[in-house]
Amino acid sequence: TREVLATLTPREAKVLRMRFGIDMPTDHTLEEVGKQFDVTRERIRQIEAKALRKLRHPNRSEQLRSFLDLE
Repeated sequence: TREVLATLTPREAKVLRMRFGIDMPTDHTLEEVGKQFDVTRERIRQIEAKALRKLRHPNRSEQLRSFLDLE
């Protein structure tokens, strides 16, 4: 997971970590993440969508596939 998230910007990686509870005890709402970054819920949604789009790109999705096969 860390290698895949490392391909994103630090902001995108942190948003995904917070939203999906990766390496955290729980996930966070758009509102909670927005407060952390001092931006709106909508902006967090946009950052999250862009990061997920990047992860779906064929080059990165291959890395994700190998990670998911390990679990």
